[in-house]
Amino acid sequence: MSDKSTEVNFEFRQRLNKIIGGNHHNFCYQCGACVSLCPTAKYSTEFNPRTIMLMALLGLEDKLIAPDSIIWKCTNCYTCYERCPQDVRPVDVITALKNICVAEDRAPDIITRYSAGILDTGVSTPLSVAIAKRREKFGLPKFNITGYDEMKIILDREDSK
Repeated sequence: MSDKSTEVNFEFRQRLNKIIGGNHHNFCYQCGACVSLCPTAKYSTEFNPRTIMLMALLGLEDKLIAPDSIIWKCTNCYTCYERCPQDVRPVDVITALKNICVAEDRAPDIITRYSAGILDTGVSTPLSVAIAKRREKFGLPKFNITGYDEMKIILDREDSK
């Protein structure tokens, strides 16, 4: 028998419960259905949605909320969401964990830079001459960013709250 014991961090679990989608971890009974078709778990021995749900249930904040956390390997494919018999929505819990990371400035640098690029330009992939030529070759219209000004107004208002 092992002498190791784990103390549940209920404060962290309560914080996670307050984030949209975060409260679903409370319903996980560790069946493993979320792992069966997870593409990331298939190619990464480190990634396992079931383990992430267990860490959330235990409130392992230090492992979950960090720039090097395994949560950042999730591709948000929603396979775990579709497979879960308890409607736990592991992808929503992982997204809630990512949101906590961003709010606490604990996201990986690449995520911060990528997000800043979207806020600055309104697009996730920078437009280039090569992309413009490819669009023209396939008969696609010139790329036009619509709604960016409105998005900026909304985001600026959210920042001022």
